[in-house]
Amino acid sequence: MKLIVGLGNPGAQYARHRHNVGFMVLDRLHGRGMGSEWREKYVGLAARAVIAGREVTLLKPQTFMNLSGRSVVRAIQQMGAGIKDVLVLHDELELPFGEIRPKVGGGHGGHNGLRDITATAGADFARVRVGIGRPAQGAVDAYVLAGFSKDEAPLLDAMLDRAADLAEKMVGEGPDAVVAKATAPKKPAGRNR
Repeated sequence: MKLIVGLGNPGAQYARHRHNVGFMVLDRLHGRGMGSEWREKYVGLAARAVIAGREVTLLKPQTFMNLSGRSVVRAIQQMGAGIKDVLVLHDELELPFGEIRPKVGGGHGGHNGLRDITATAGADFARVRVGIGRPAQGAVDAYVLAGFSKDEAPLLDAMLDRAADLAEKMVGEGPDAVVAKATAPKKPAGRNR
């Protein structure tokens, strides 16, 4: 893993929105990895950090969500990396709030940031999917571009920490190994005789 990308929208007005969970998790990793100062680079904000003993680049695209691929492509080209060297941290409507899952490859599931990365760079990147749940009613756009509810807000820090833990594990152990462990069937608890 050479590049860890957090997805979100630039600007203080979006900072605590559900759609900016990727930025929030990336900030946790930046703090843990003694990250360098954020600098404008790759059509985004980039920093260096040491995650799981490996030096990586952290990237927050500043293109708005639906053009995230432009920043990712610029970074991998200039770094001499490939799409398989990328880990993307993003919000996931299809997971209940607080659920965190690893994934490698696959479709975009309607997520505009993933859609653009897939269209411009390919789909073979690793992901940390951070569950934000789906709205019970109303438009999805309004839901993702809103803050967390009163019930969710107290649980947010723990969720971000768990997502950062999973990202570290994916860097340290490799995404395929982490996904294999996460998707392996659970062995039933047996009795010793």
